[in-house]
Amino acid sequence: MDIVSPKTRSRMMSGIQAKDTKPELIVRKALHKEGFRYRLHAKDLPGKPDIVLPKYKAVILINGCFWHGHDCHLFKWPSTRQEFWLKKITGNQQRDIKNRLSLEKEDWKSLVVWECAIRGKHRLPLEPLISLIKNWLLVGDCSVDVTGISAKHTDP
Repeated sequence: MDIVSPKTRSRMMSGIQAKDTKPELIVRKALHKEGFRYRLHAKDLPGKPDIVLPKYKAVILINGCFWHGHDCHLFKWPSTRQEFWLKKITGNQQRDIKNRLSLEKEDWKSLVVWECAIRGKHRLPLEPLISLIKNWLLVGDCSVDVTGISAKHTDP
């Protein structure tokens, strides 16, 4: 049972942004401060990645743990409309995999920064997070996920 009215829930959900989220702005601002220049939401690349660094042939995706069904403390399956949310979140996950594979086929490397790396009880301090991103851009050659606990190599 939802604790708010359908009208209130609709208003709350309509306020959730797909672009320019707080985690995305934090990473963008820090990268810019480090001297990196980038494009935003490139429509010519699969999935319109959040941050595109053409010089490094790299993309950075900032994923919300809830919307992408991340296995962390910030994600919890909703108790209402379970069928809807299962379809929505698994659809997002499948689309993420497809987009990362397409990027890889086009020789783009990708880094996913999960929301839990930026906020929550297991978040990383900003300096080490940006240092990790910077090192990945300069010397990394594989796809990486950054979570609130650690970074790990992934094969989409």
